[in-house]
Amino acid sequence: MNIALRVDVDTYRGTRDGVPTLCRMLSDYSIRATFFFSVGPDNMGRHLRRLVRPAFLVKMVRSNAAGLYGWDILLRGTLWPGPLIGAAWQGKIRDTAADGHEIGLHAWDHYAWQSGIDKFSPEAIRLHLRRGWEALAEVAKPVCSAAPGWKCTGAVLQEKERLPFLYNSDCRGGSVFRPAVAGQLLAQPQVPVTLPTFDELIGRGGITRATYNDYLLSQLRANQLNVLTIHAEVEGIACREMSRAFVAKALAQGHTFSTLGKVLPAMASIPAGALVKGRVEGRDGWVAVQQIKN
Repeated sequence: MNIALRVDVDTYRGTRDGVPTLCRMLSDYSIRATFFFSVGPDNMGRHLRRLVRPAFLVKMVRSNAAGLYGWDILLRGTLWPGPLIGAAWQGKIRDTAADGHEIGLHAWDHYAWQSGIDKFSPEAIRLHLRRGWEALAEVAKPVCSAAPGWKCTGAVLQEKERLPFLYNSDCRGGSVFRPAVAGQLLAQPQVPVTLPTFDELIGRGGITRATYNDYLLSQLRANQLNVLTIHAEVEGIACREMSRAFVAKALAQGHTFSTLGKVLPAMASIPAGALVKGRVEGRDGWVAVQQIKN
C-alpha cells in the first residue's frame, strides 16, 4: 500500500530542528514527502489560553505536551512577539526543496488562523494567504497548501483559487475530490488526510509510544487513499526515533511512500464533494471534513 506523506511545519523550532532531521531520515530511505511550511510569526504559545477549555486541557495532559513540544514552543509569542519563521530559516526551506520534496504553504500565522478563521473576513483570508504565499515563493515555489488544524471554509477555498495551487489538503476524509462552494465546482482538488495523527492517538485506547507504530500501520487500507500527517515538532524532534522505526517497518512490510501530489488522479476522474464542519476523535474543536456529493 502507498502512504502519501505530509509533513506539517508549524513553528520556528520545528523548521530549525525538525525539518533537517526528517529530511535526513527520508533521504536515507529515498522517500519524498510534501512539506507544508508556516512562514510568518511563531505565536503558537498563545494556544495556552485554550487551557480553560476542558477538551484542550485533557489533550495537553494526555499527550504530555510540555515533554513532547518543549517549553520554547509552548511559550513562543506569549511574552514577546513571535519571530518570523520563513525569514529566519530560508535555508532550511530551500534545502528541503533541493532534496526533491514537494513544497506547500501551511500558514502565515498558524496560531491566528487556527484560533480565528471563523472571524476572518474575505479580505483577511486573502491577505493571510497572499502574505504566506509571497514569503514562501521567495525561497521555493509552493505548489499546494494545507489549512492549519484542518480549519477551512468555503470562503477560504474561494480565496485559494486566486493562487496557483495545484491542489490543497485542507480536510479529513477518504478520497480525492473537487470541492463545490455555492454551487460552483472549484478547480483545485482536495487530498484529504485519512489517518490519525500522533497527538490524536497517544494516550487513548491504551496506545503508547511502544504500540503507536503498529496501530498506525493497522489503519492502512488496501485500494484506498492513505494520507498520513506527521509534524516536524513531533516526529522530527521528540519522536524522531519512533518515526524512523515506523518508516523502516512500513517499508519492510512492502508499503511505499510518496508525496501527496503523486496520488492525484486525472482531473476528469475526480468526483465532486464538499467541505463541512465536523469532529475528529482526539482533536479539540471542529475540523473540515469531506462530504461526498451524490
